[in-house]
Amino acid sequence: MPKQKTHKSSSKVLKKHKSGVITYKKSGGNHQTAKDTAKAVRKRRKSGNLAKGTVDKLKNVI
Repeated sequence: MPKQKTHKSSSKVLKKHKSGVITYKKSGGNHQTAKDTAKAVRKRRKSGNLAKGTVDKLKNVI
C-alpha cells in the first residue's frame, strides 16, 4: 500500500506539535483592527487549538 500524501493546503495553515495538538493562526489580526476592542486584538495574537474530534480526523493528513 502506498504512502499517504500530505495535504499541502492544510499543512501550510495548521501546525502539528509533538504532543498531538494542532494549532492555527487566528484570522483578522493584521490590519483594520482600530474598530475592534483591544481585548479582541490581543486574543487574536494567540494561536488557536483545534477540537479533539477534528484533530483525530486530520492527524494522518498533515
